[in-house]
Amino acid sequence: MIIDLERCGPNVHVARAQDKQKFLLISDLHWDNPHCDRDLLKNHLDEAVRRDAAIVVNGDFFCLMQGKGDPRRSKDDIRPEHNNGRYLDSIIQTAAEWFKPYAKHLVLLGYGNHETGVLKHQETDMLRRFADVMNYENGANVQVGGYGGVFSVVMSSSTRSNKTTAQYAIHYFHGSGGGGPVTKGVIQDQRIMSSIEGYNCTWQGHVHELYHHVNMVHRFDSTNKRILQLPVDQIRTATYKEEWDGGVLGFHVERGRGPKPLGGYWLDLELIRVSSRAKGKEYDNIKVISEFSLCNRMY
Repeated sequence: MIIDLERCGPNVHVARAQDKQKFLLISDLHWDNPHCDRDLLKNHLDEAVRRDAAIVVNGDFFCLMQGKGDPRRSKDDIRPEHNNGRYLDSIIQTAAEWFKPYAKHLVLLGYGNHETGVLKHQETDMLRRFADVMNYENGANVQVGGYGGVFSVVMSSSTRSNKTTAQYAIHYFHGSGGGGPVTKGVIQDQRIMSSIEGYNCTWQGHVHELYHHVNMVHRFDSTNKRILQLPVDQIRTATYKEEWDGGVLGFHVERGRGPKPLGGYWLDLELIRVSSRAKGKEYDNIKVISEFSLCNRMY
């Protein structure tokens, strides 16, 4: 996998790749929860290795709700291997072993409300602890971002005559609010659009929905004195926690919530040269073309 991730700030990371690069974008794994569909997750992670894809996780890697003093804790929602006096430590230990085959492909982990909740109440940073163990035991470079931040991919292609570069910038934010049974959280995309500039993609998780739509914007190209129309990809990745479970019992069911989609998105980036005409002039642009495809079922 030809990718080099540089930490430019607490929540700003720049990946350097060649003219083609694949990514698996997922969130809300809730890996330690008994309702996590680990078979589906493993299938997707194995496929990421087969495709030589970099894996980025946008929050709620862990669930972490069964600790001492947590009002949400339930005996039904803890796995046997974590039901001990070292609850949080055992999650780190077992997660490091389970994710070991994917250590070199995990590149960036963002915080979700489940990780920040433990950081606030238990005073321990589970994401950094997990990343430190993964890096120490596997010689990996798993990095930790923020609850929101920037993940930018700078792509380059060299020929005998010249070297071309372009970037694809992702604004990630784990999410807020409840999503809503009708809007599915889409209204949050428009709120984000009102306060950002210069990104190619916005990415949220949190509400366990799965969608991709394109928002067109325009800006003035002051160099060439023309107006450019640009697409902004907006995605929401779902979860790997199947908590409806036939609608029998539980918090999810009692809130009147139905089945949720599982999975995330594959992102393929490719650096290309595009020629265009405006006012009788020909312009030669280097662009990164993005292609999103669903990652939501067994192969």
